Amino acid sequence: MALIYIVEDDVNIREIETFSLKNSGYTVMDFECAKDFYHKLSDKVPDLILLDIMLPDEDGLEILRKLRKNPETRKVPIIMVTAKTTEIDKVKGLDSGADDYLTKPFGVMELISRVKALLRRSMNMDESKILSLGEISIDNEKHRVSVQGQPCELTYKEFELLKLMLQNVGIVLSRDVIMERVWGVDFEGESRTLDMHIKTLRQKLGESGKRIKTVRNVGYRLE
Repeated sequence: MALIYIVEDDVNIREIETFSLKNSGYTVMDFECAKDFYHKLSDKVPDLILLDIMLPDEDGLEILRKLRKNPETRKVPIIMVTAKTTEIDKVKGLDSGADDYLTKPFGVMELISRVKALLRRSMNMDESKILSLGEISIDNEKHRVSVQGQPCELTYKEFELLKLMLQNVGIVLSRDVIMERVWGVDFEGESRTLDMHIKTLRQKLGESGKRIKTVRNVGYRLE
């Protein structure tokens, strides 16, 4: 069963979350501060994290940004849990990389439902080892790309860029979304980096590169 880490300084809420998740069959470890959480995280990465914003030693949003910057924890599903109810706080959490948001007080059934949904979605993405569209194919497990049955050598970022597009065929991906998913939320370089990678990716894909369409003033779409 999935391993879940809870980072929450309120002992009552932490106990409720732990008890509810354990009763639902999950393996749970709880922490009241960032320091203890980081220490355990260095030993084992969980399948999901419940993260409070207001912590005694470090702001939850800062922890979230660090997790999304770290390659080992970048894709771990994270649910932000907080007493803050303003829309701007929710937006900050989601923009920083949170997958979902729970506002205190919340019901136990809502908590379990959101955890199950997020884990299910995460597992479905992991199971997609082979992604393909027409003559383009990606083996996510072996990190290989082929076009018309022939190997296509891509850099790491080109591979991640193509994979993101194959996961969202027909959907317009904004420049901001692509930069966040491929380069990370803390990327401080020029946005021209994306344009250069799109250009080289199109070239390497040959005729198949024409499938990557530019959506003016928005981003790109694979079709």
